Amino acid sequence: MQNEKGDNVDLYVPRKCSYTSRLIEAKDHGSIQINVAQVDPATGIYSGESTAFALAGYIRNKSEGDMALTVLVEENDAAQAAAAVEAAL
Repeated sequence: MQNEKGDNVDLYVPRKCSYTSRLIEAKDHGSIQINVAQVDPATGIYSGESTAFALAGYIRNKSEGDMALTVLVEENDAAQAAAAVEAAL
């Protein structure tokens, strides 16, 4: 819910799993959120930005958390590379 200024005033905003798009419930104590740093490809130095990935406890319980995080990071890198090439044109 938003107020007249457009600020979010809800006490709880549910998250979605970045891999399965499942809703992460408040009582899902196995879920995690990982911030992956953005690194400049030329220098290898942290650029000050990061991308957040949320993984549901369901994925971690099935022992697929490592695979899911790898897939998400690879997709994010491919999207950033495509955006950089498009910006260079």
